[in-house]
Parts: sequence; C-alpha cells; structure tokens
Amino acid sequence: MSLLYTNARILIVDDDEDDFIITSEYIHSIPGNSFKLAWCKTYNDALKTLQSREYDLYFVDYRLGAKSGVDFLKEAASYNFEEPIVLLTGKGNYEVDIQAMQLGAVDYLIKTELSVEKMERCIRYALERAGTLKALKANERKYRSIFEKSKDAVFVTDYALNFKDVNEAIEHLLGYDKEEVLDMNLCDLLDQPHFKTSLVQSIQTGTDVNDWEVVMNTSEGEKKYCILTLTIEDSDKVDGYVQGIIHDITNLKKVEKATLQGEKLAAAGRLVRTIAHEVRNPLNNITLSVEQMQQDVKDEQMQLYMDIIKRNGKRINDLISELLNTSRPSENRLEKLVLQNILDDVIAASIDRLTLKRIKLQLSYPNTMLEILADHEKLKLALLNIVINAVEAMEEQEGLLSVSLQQVNNGVLLLISDNGCGISEENISRLFEPYFTQKRNGVGLGLTFTLNILQAHKANIEVTSAPDAGTTFKITFPLAV
Repeated sequence: MSLLYTNARILIVDDDEDDFIITSEYIHSIPGNSFKLAWCKTYNDALKTLQSREYDLYFVDYRLGAKSGVDFLKEAASYNFEEPIVLLTGKGNYEVDIQAMQLGAVDYLIKTELSVEKMERCIRYALERAGTLKALKANERKYRSIFEKSKDAVFVTDYALNFKDVNEAIEHLLGYDKEEVLDMNLCDLLDQPHFKTSLVQSIQTGTDVNDWEVVMNTSEGEKKYCILTLTIEDSDKVDGYVQGIIHDITNLKKVEKATLQGEKLAAAGRLVRTIAHEVRNPLNNITLSVEQMQQDVKDEQMQLYMDIIKRNGKRINDLISELLNTSRPSENRLEKLVLQNILDDVIAASIDRLTLKRIKLQLSYPNTMLEILADHEKLKLALLNIVINAVEAMEEQEGLLSVSLQQVNNGVLLLISDNGCGISEENISRLFEPYFTQKRNGVGLGLTFTLNILQAHKANIEVTSAPDAGTTFKITFPLAV
C-alpha cells in the first residue's frame, strides 16, 4: 500500500454529524491507514475548503440542505477541480448515479451498503485514478504547450492529408491563418507536382516522410524552402492520423546561395587573374618586339602587318583588363543618395530602347525619399544592365516593364519585373556565373558585373522566373543611417 494512499487527506462533507461519524469509522477501520480526516457540515464552508485545494479526496453527501452533492460537483467543475470526489447518498438512485459520473464523480456510494472493504476499495481506486488523471493532464498540458508554442509549423492530418489541427506558427510561415489551413490539404501548399505524387504514395504505403526538402507557396504567392517530416500513426485504422512538422529553411538557403555565388566568383576571379598573368607576359613581349621592328622595317607592306599585330595585341590587353575588372570587388565611393533619383537616370538611359520596342513602363515610387549609401555611376550601370536584359527578353509592342520601390523594415525593396520569355529553373541558379549567357553573342559577364556592384552596396538580390511567364529581380538595399 503506497505512502500517498495511507497518508491521504480526506474531507467529508455532510450536514448530519451522525452520518459523518459512521463514515469516518469505516475509514479509520481500514488496516494500516493513517488518513487525516476533516469535516464540513455546510455547503458554503465546503466550497471555500474546496477552493483551497487542501485535501486529496472528498466524500460529499447528496443532501446538503437547499443544495445537493450534484450542485457541489458542478461548482467543482467550474473551478477546474482535479481532486477526486465521491458522492454519498442514503439510498440508491440510478439517475443520480449516472448524473454524478457525468459531472466527474469518481464513485457513487450508498450509505446503508457501506463496509470497510468497500470503503478501502473506493479510496484506493479514487486516489489511484486521480493520480493517473493528473499525470495525463500534466502531459497533455506539456505537449499542448510544445505544440502551440513551437516556432515550426506542427500539424495533424487524416490519411488523405486533410488538415485536422495546426499550430499558430503556420500563419508566420505561410501567411494563412489557422481556420484557412483547416479547410486545405497539405498537397495544396506544395509547389512541386512530383512531390505531391510522391507524398500521397508514401502515405498510402504506410511510409514515413523523413526530412524532405520541399518548396511551399505562401498566401501571397511567395515560395518558402522547408523541411517536411511526416509520421503515420495507424495503431487504430479508424482513428489513425498523420502528424508532421514544417521547418522553414528559406534564410538558410539564401545564405547557402550567397555563399555559393561568392565561392564561384572567387574561383572565377582566381582563374581570370592566372590566365591574365600568363597571357600578358608573352603579349608584352610581342608588343615590344613589334615596336622595335617598326623602327627598323621600312617596307610599307610589313608596316601594315605590324600595325594589325599591334592593334589586336592592344585589343587582347583591353579584354584582359575588362575580365580583371569584373572579377575583383568594385571599389566604390559611397555617399548618401536618393534611390529614386538613381532609378530615374536608369530609365532615362534606357528610354530609347523602350521606345523603339514600344514597351510599356510602369513606375511606382513611395512619396518618401528613400536614401541609401551608393556609388551613383556604378549602381546606375548595374541596374541599367538588369533593365536592358528585361527589355531584350520582351516581345515588341507586347512588353511591360514594371519598376517599383517600397520601404520594408530598415531597408528598401526594389522590384524590376518583365513579362518576357522568362528563365528556366535550372538556369536561374547559374544566372550570375561568369561567362554564362543565353544570348547568341553574349560574353556572360554583365550580370556578374552587376552582382559584384550590388554586393559592394550590401544589397541582397533574388530572381524569380518561369519560361514564358516573365522575370522579377528583387533587390533589397539597407537604408542609409
């Protein structure tokens, strides 16, 4: 017999002192007990004692003057009372028995049928059941707290992946409120069609999903990179369910992408500098030799050939200088400038191209002047390169170029969008690589040059595109302090 059981504190609520004495005698007669008994003879005193939660077990008489033991159970339920209550009555009443159990009573005893054995069994059962329920409720509160306060989206679906429950983190992650998500299917949030098919097949075959990297669509049409984990709970095929977690790794992917771009640029820079060194040495020798020969050779035909050699040598040298300029970080003279003014200069420089191709232009600026730290000419060249690429990607008379600015937190968001031919998903990841181009006569250094300048301005750049659906450059600058 447990120590908690034998040392239990018990309150008897009964307006009849004789009944209290009889009930307490049964309790004291239980072998090996050291119960601490107390008595309340009025309903109101019993309620005050109940609110103090001093006792482990309550025996409550059904008749308590104008009130009843059922009223007491209702009051206890309104206080979220967890300690066990046993209802006592002078005679059996099936309806009262059922009502008492529905209101949370752990047992229902008839006074005329009491015995020491029955009282011992009732106390033991009530305390053990109360301890089990308390432990269950404590676990429920703990895991409910984890569920609700998790920064990751935690959810439950049925086998068809229809949402049954989800925490509030889903709103921060995808922009949908909880009620909206509960009317959706998990597959509705996924961006990749092949993942939807694979996900359904996994659930149908009873296979858990472990750390799938997926792309999910937000309520505003943005894409979030996430890790998806699903566990199938099928202990009962009727009440089985699927529980899962969605962990946002969008920022991590951005950092990885920026790191990869930096590594590619650094590798390309090292290659260019090595080649430039190896080419310039013999090129200088050729140039010096030609200059010496020009002084000694008087033949006009030979002078013509030597001019060709010298001119092309200079062209090679200029190309090497251009390559070196694109491969090293730009040295900028940053000053506080209004971004709207720089964009106006970019549009003015590209207006002829827009006019010749009859492309419509949409500009959207905020009323507030947005100042950033910038090198006017270099940033103008970088943004002009993006605009020119957008113009070249659009059809004549059908093109629409959109340029918009907005302040976001402590930064400025610049969006440059077109409705041109778009870029495939595999080519977007290579967009800023040196020497990568989709143009017939392109060198593949324009966007590399642009990226170098933007990085020197501490700007972040993202590109979203799809074939035949246009392209959007999203550039975020820090505001000047």
